[in-house]
Amino acid sequence: MRKLQFVFISVLTAIAFISCKTGSVNLFKAASPHEQYKRKLETAGLDKTAMGLAWINAAESSIQKALNITIPYQETGYFDAGKIPAASYRFSATKGQKITISVSKKPAQSALYLDLWHLDDVNNPKRIASADTLNNPIQYEINDTGSYLIRLQPELLQSVAYTLEITTGPSLAFPTQSKSKSIGSFWGDGRDNNARKHEGVDIFGARRSPVIASANGTITRVNENNLGGKVVWLRPAGKDYTLYYAHLDEQVAREGQEVKIGDTIGLMGNTGNAKTTATHLHFGIYTSGGAVNPLPYINPISKAPVNINANLDNLNKTLRTSSKENLYGSPENKSAIVSTLTSGTIINVNSATGNFYKVALPDGNTGFINSKELVQTTKPLQKLKIKSQQEKVYDQPDSLAAVKINLRAGQTVYVLGTFKNYQLISDENAQVGWIVK
Repeated sequence: MRKLQFVFISVLTAIAFISCKTGSVNLFKAASPHEQYKRKLETAGLDKTAMGLAWINAAESSIQKALNITIPYQETGYFDAGKIPAASYRFSATKGQKITISVSKKPAQSALYLDLWHLDDVNNPKRIASADTLNNPIQYEINDTGSYLIRLQPELLQSVAYTLEITTGPSLAFPTQSKSKSIGSFWGDGRDNNARKHEGVDIFGARRSPVIASANGTITRVNENNLGGKVVWLRPAGKDYTLYYAHLDEQVAREGQEVKIGDTIGLMGNTGNAKTTATHLHFGIYTSGGAVNPLPYINPISKAPVNINANLDNLNKTLRTSSKENLYGSPENKSAIVSTLTSGTIINVNSATGNFYKVALPDGNTGFINSKELVQTTKPLQKLKIKSQQEKVYDQPDSLAAVKINLRAGQTVYVLGTFKNYQLISDENAQVGWIVK
């Protein structure tokens, strides 16, 4: 304990000293808070210590070991200061969505770093956003459909309870005052006896009802054509695409006009090739590469994350499997199986999401398991009398790990669980460790 306190004080003193130096402030200007902290460790020489190196390695390895989740997503977890933890999650997002990533934490003053990465190249992830030191939510518009990753990591020697939430929504405002259920035709639907595909969505509503600007921007064109009838083109400010409003009964906006979100730019109708259909707006989005599906940009239907039903009292606790169970790569029973655990396997609970726990095995591998398949270790599996003259008790299920105590022949211990060729035991003094089966 004294050694740990000494290291703790040394770390805080070194970091505080580096933080107070004024000569290198510009060095950190473009860096994320996580990178700034890493540089402080390196400047203080703490990256050469076992603890500092473990923190850096945990940050890097967690990205390679990211678990798969589906957004929206919510979890509540606990980072134990004594374990130098980091957690990463991989998910898919669609161009046009806006994702919001928020983290609440206890204690509030603790440092918990949150980074968002784009995995266009799995071997070279690109960091695209970071939460500030106050952990204000990250809001990011998805520009490329694909895989994304977030990483959570606290500072050294800080225990943090947290709740992570990732939600999605549209990046543009809905283009009419109609409700979402009024979308009657979607991207890719067949047209002209399937001779062509629908390059937008059709939003139905009352004749001459307002059609509104979905973004701040500039009206680049107001014209008529055979398919769209009376149309308006809007270029959102700072974007590389153009919004297309078609079948208008009347064009209100004028070419070159600057508009704000919600400004009326036209009135809904059925001009062009929509003369025989009900009044509706054809809404499209065009990029330099052609039309893209506009639904993710305006879809007002957003799902809420699944409620957390797993017992939060088990966070950071050591439990064991009640029978032979599967460890999954994502919190779904139909997801890929990481491994099959034998009955009595020891795990540590890191976080909870839905009915699942995210757990860590004694060898550091992680995954998800149904919370109902785990039990407490308070009731031993069996009593065991030591037969060896000197039985080594390790602090990890590994013969190369540190030896905590040596048991004598005739001593009685209680088996709490197992992992591979080892048993987790507790002796008469409540000392816990691992012995070879």
